[in-house]
Amino acid sequence: MKESAKSRATFMLLAGLARPLMNVLMAKKWEGMENLPPGGFIAVPNHCTEIDPIVIGHMVYNQKRPPHFLAKTGLFNVPVLGSLLHATKQIPVERSTAGANRSLQVAKEVVDAGGAIIIYPEGTLTRDPDLWPMKGHTGAARLALQTGAPVVPMAHWGAQEVFPRYAKRFHIFPRKTVRVLVGKPVDLSAFREQPLDRATLTAATEVIMAAITELLETLRGEPAPAERWDPAVHKQSKHGRFIQGGSPDAGEGEDGK
Repeated sequence: MKESAKSRATFMLLAGLARPLMNVLMAKKWEGMENLPPGGFIAVPNHCTEIDPIVIGHMVYNQKRPPHFLAKTGLFNVPVLGSLLHATKQIPVERSTAGANRSLQVAKEVVDAGGAIIIYPEGTLTRDPDLWPMKGHTGAARLALQTGAPVVPMAHWGAQEVFPRYAKRFHIFPRKTVRVLVGKPVDLSAFREQPLDRATLTAATEVIMAAITELLETLRGEPAPAERWDPAVHKQSKHGRFIQGGSPDAGEGEDGK
C-alpha cells in the first residue's frame, strides 16, 4: 500500500500543525533511532496517556516513516477527525472476529509495502497503578507472525507528566522532557514454525511485552514489578476508562485497539 498524494499531503498538513505545538508543550529526547528497520515494521510502544499516539507518531514521522495506527472504529465516525484518519490511511479496528481479520489484512498490506504500523499491545491505557506495561493482547504478535515483519519495541516516559492519564488539561509548566527509546527488533524466530494458536500467540506476546518493559525500566531507572498487571485478575474491564479502584467509567469509550 503506497502512500497516496492525498495521504502525503494530509500528513504534511498535520505535521505542520502538530510538531510546533509538541515542541512548545515538551522537550524531546529520542534514542535508538538506528534500530528502525529500512523496510516495513510493526512498532509496539507502551501506553500510559491519551497523547501517546502523538508522541510516537511525531517520532516516527520525523524519521520519514508515515505512521499508521490501528484505532477503534468509532473514531472514524467523528466529524473532521474521521476524515483525517481516512485521509492518512489509519486502520479501523472492530471487536468482531470478522472485523479484526479485515483490520489485520489492511495492516499486512501496509507492512508488506514498507510502511510503519503502530500497535499498542495493551489495547488501552495501562491499568497498572504505577503505569508499567500490563498484560498484552495478541494482535501485534499475530500480525508479525503472519507477515514476517520485524516487531520494534518502543518505550516512552514523560508524556504522562504533560497530560496525566484521563486528565482534562495539559500541565505545561515547568516544561517537561519526553524520552522515547527504540529497541532492537524482538526475536520471534522460535514461534515462526509453530501453529498460530492461542498458546503460541500468548507466548509471543509475552516476549514482546517483556521487551517493552525492559526499555521502560531503562528510561525510568528502576525495575518493573515481578508480575505483570492483569486487568482480569483485578476485576477491571479490558477496554475503556476506569476509575481508580477497578470499576469501569461507563461514561467513557474505549481507547486504543
